[in-house]
This record gives sequence, C-alpha cells and structure tokens, in this order.
Amino acid sequence: MQIQDLPYSDPGVPDARSGPRLLWWLWRNQMGGQLKSLAWGLLHFVAVSALPFCVGLAVEAVIKHSGTRLALTGVLMLLCGTAIAVGDTFLHRTAVTNWITAAARIQQLLARKAAQLGSALTRRVAAGEVVAVSTGDVEKIGWFVEAVSRFTAAALTVVVVCVGLVVYQPALGVVVAVGLPIVALAVLPLLPRATRRADIQREKAGRATELASDTVAGLRVLRGIGGEELFLDRYRRASQEVRHAAVRSARMWSLISAIQVLLPGLLLVVVVWHGTHLARQERITVGELVTVYSAVMVLNYPLRHFEEIAMAYSFSRPSAKRAARVLSLERSTDADGSRTAAVPGGDLYDPATGLLATSGRFTAVVCGDPDAAGRLAERLGGHPAEPGPAVLLGGVPLDDLPLDSARTAVLVQDKDPVLLSGSLRELLDVPSSGAVSAEDALAAAQCEDVLDALVQGSLDAADPMDARITERGRSLSGGQRQRLALARSLITDPEVLVLDEPTSAVDSHTEARIADGLRRLRSGRTTVVFTSSPLLLDRADHVALVHQDEVVVVGAHRELIDTEPRYRAVVTRETDEELAAADGDTALVDGGTLLGAFDKLEEIEESA
Repeated sequence: MQIQDLPYSDPGVPDARSGPRLLWWLWRNQMGGQLKSLAWGLLHFVAVSALPFCVGLAVEAVIKHSGTRLALTGVLMLLCGTAIAVGDTFLHRTAVTNWITAAARIQQLLARKAAQLGSALTRRVAAGEVVAVSTGDVEKIGWFVEAVSRFTAAALTVVVVCVGLVVYQPALGVVVAVGLPIVALAVLPLLPRATRRADIQREKAGRATELASDTVAGLRVLRGIGGEELFLDRYRRASQEVRHAAVRSARMWSLISAIQVLLPGLLLVVVVWHGTHLARQERITVGELVTVYSAVMVLNYPLRHFEEIAMAYSFSRPSAKRAARVLSLERSTDADGSRTAAVPGGDLYDPATGLLATSGRFTAVVCGDPDAAGRLAERLGGHPAEPGPAVLLGGVPLDDLPLDSARTAVLVQDKDPVLLSGSLRELLDVPSSGAVSAEDALAAAQCEDVLDALVQGSLDAADPMDARITERGRSLSGGQRQRLALARSLITDPEVLVLDEPTSAVDSHTEARIADGLRRLRSGRTTVVFTSSPLLLDRADHVALVHQDEVVVVGAHRELIDTEPRYRAVVTRETDEELAAADGDTALVDGGTLLGAFDKLEEIEESA
C-alpha cells in the first residue's frame, strides 16, 4: 500500500483484544512495506558499518605504499557512499509510508466503528477520548509500527559487525562482541519505570483533552451560568498535572539517553586501550586498530535505534490500548443483517412499547422522560442501546437488514444534532432521494434568518450556500442550529423520518411555521416526532402517549388534552398538586355539589 492509494478499500478486522495485539496485527498487515523497509535499512546500516573496514584497508595500503590497494579502497568507499545514500533515501520513503498507512488504517477503523455504533459510541466512551485516539494516538501507533523494521535492520547490522570483527581481528573483536550486548541491554531495567511514567503522562494528557473538549463544547452554557472560570481552573490544574508527569517522564528518558552515550564511550575507551596495548606488542597492525576503533564509533548509530524502539513502544502502548478499547465495542445487533439490501416500506412498529407509526402519516409521540424518548427514537432507527425485540418496518425486522439499508429506510435526528464545519452547500450535500431540494427544505425549516446570519458572517460569500459554518455551528444560536439540522434531514427524504425534539430551541411563532412546513413537505411520507409542543402535536395525524416504556393511549391532541390527565401533565407542565386539584374540581362538578362550593365561597368573602 502506497500513500497515494489511500484510503484502504477495506481496512480489515482488527485484533482489538489488547493494545499489543493491535500493534502486532497492524505490523502483520503491513508485511510488504515492513520487508521493504528492512531491506533498505540493512543496505543503509551495513554500508555505514563497512566504512571503517574501508578506512582500515586504506591505512594499510598507505603503510605498505600500495597505490593499487589504495585505489581499490577508494572504489569500495565510493560504493559504500552510494549504498548509504540510496539506502537512506528509500529507507526514509518506506518508513514514512509505513507510518502514514498504519495511522490511516487506524483512523479508517475508528471512523467505521463510529459509523456502526452511531450515538451509542459517546454513551460508552467519552467524546474527548475518541478525539485523542483519532488524533495524537494514531501518530504514536504508526511510529512504533514503522520503527520495528528499522530496529530489526539495526539489530541485524550490529550482529553482522560483531561477527565480522571477530573474524577480522579476534583479539579486539571478542571485546566488542561481549561489550556491545551489555551496552545495548544495559537500559532494560530502566524501561519498565520509564514506560509507567509515560503511561501516567498519557493518561493525564487524555483526561486533560477530554476536559478541554467538554469545556469547549459547553462554553456557551458555562458562560450563561457564570461557570467558565470554574472549568478553566479545572483545566489549568489538569494541564499542570500533565506538565509534572511529562517532566518526570523526560527525566527518566534523559537518564536512558545518557546511559546510551556513556556506555558506548566506555566501550570505546576499553577498545582503544586494549588495542594500543596489542599494537605495541605487534599482535595487531595499526590499520586493524583503526578499523576496530572506527567500527565501534560507527555502531553508535544503529545502537540509537534500540533506544528509539523502547520509546516508541512505551508511548504507543497506552495509545494502542485506548484504540483497542474503542475498536472492541460492538453493536447490540449485527451490522451485516441476514436479508437482502432492499429497503422495505410500510408501517413502523415497535413491539417493545407497542408504538405504531402508520405509513404515510404524521405521528407525534409524547414521553415524560426525555432520556426514554431518546432511547426509543434510537431504537426506531435500528440503533438499540441494548438487546430486545427488533423494530418492524413493513413487517421486516430492522435488525435483519444491513446497516446501510436500515439507515436509508429510517433516519433519526437526535435532539442535539451536530453541524460539521464547511460551507452550507457541503453541509446539505447528503445522500438523498432527490425529491426534496435544498431550497424547499430550508424554507420548510424556516431558515431565512439563518441564511442572512451566515452571509453576514462570511465576508467573501454572496451566495448563502457558499457561506462558511464554523465548527459544530458555534457561531449560530441553538435554534438556528436546530433548523439547519432539520433542513439537512428533510433533504434526505427517507422512507421514515424520526425527529427527537426538533423545535425545542425556537420560539412559538417560528415553531408553528415549521410545523406547517414539516407537514406539507413530508406529505405521504412516514414522520415520527418526539415532542411535547402543542403546536406540533395539534398538527399530527395521531398522538401516542408513552408512559413507563409503554404506549398507554393513542388519539388526537385535543381529545387527549381533555380526557387523559397524564398526557395533559406532560404537555401543559402541570404538577401533581395541580392535577389533584383539577381532579377534585371535576369530582365536585360530577357530584352535584357546585352550589355548596359557591356557598362556602360566599362565607369566606363575608368573613373577610
């Protein structure tokens, strides 16, 4: 896989049982790129390590006054230099490719998982954690995946050089062969502590990111209640904890780096001292001493990759653990389904509550518990939060349909819809039947003032469709965001449209016009609206009251407001005391005691 071939047509099924298993799965799925990186890394490192032997041969040629051998040595050095340049160039290309493709694979897997889970994702994992995984964590995961092949090439090079030195000059080669493993493995006792400190830093950084994300998302509300300073103080404390953890982690890694500099230096001192002693005894030549000395000097370069792989693993392990936790989440129902991809039509029926939305009609649902209403809306769209009987569309269980077909048939708009940044044209460019134009949808959602606000906020946009929408639509009011989201849903023109409190943030006059536009534009289509607004309820073909997760009564709004106290309590916001008083007044009238009530009222007035 090359960078220009991204994205993957199929990123695969990850092994999300743990962070290390996920890293291993990524490495195996990039075997071709890893082998290329290993080959170019071997060429580069071996060519670098061959230069000391060339230097030793050149010194011997000068000592023996051999011009031919010196010329041959020059040719060998030229070949080594060429191999170093070519190997380094293509090693860098393959390493960057492995890094980016691994990160892109994780991002695609996360995006696919988010699309499968829908709103259930943020109920099971904090939104800030998802952001942290999809941004900073994927880079660290990609770093370790690509560093494995470079580390392998460096380790093999060290082994080859040690073997070559033992064969070339056994007296000094044995010293190097014994000393290099000690140098490479000396930092192993420090790695667990460094890893723990890195884990703590990443954990605190993740919490700080979640806190920052939540604070920014609720900044408008926090300003309204004067709580922004409280949350800013919380973030300041969290960021200071991250800083202290980062300093502790950096201290440990600086100690590891210092050891990686000190021990090779001590090995070099031992080699020079012992080699000088052997040269004075004429047991080795000057050229052999220079060769071994240069080889030890050059080996510091591949040895650096031992430290890098340890750092890459310690930083990528908590990142991979978080990614595996998100990728291991599963839907309560199968996303593939067991039926064909054909989109069914007909009545929408929920066996769990008994809710029936007649095909082609406008059905309103009143539910006293907003959370229960949200769960019911998600279940109607085929996104149940927990296992249960499947919702039927035209007698076909939505759970048996492929996820794409179920979402094409039934579209659910949450009570807090999200607007993506970009132009209004891009926002409204959604899969649709083509029967509803953007102009008609915007008009039905009463977005005239929203378009004016967008044009005023975009100096270079004469056409409202080219106006820019900021992240999550933060420059717009809550009612304006609701109406844009409603227009986006209307454009899709699904077989069944489920709206959860679509007008909770707009004024009554605008709400009345939206109700008329919604009924007109969705004529002949099945529409289910969860609401307690009398304006919307009065325009519904029929209204269902859901109490304790069960439909208890169905009828017209005006009929239910007169005959059903529980319905009236939700719609008119009456308290229990007011309901009891109303029931008492009804009983007085029904019992023929109205006259006695007036007598009591006259006595009270006289005494007053």
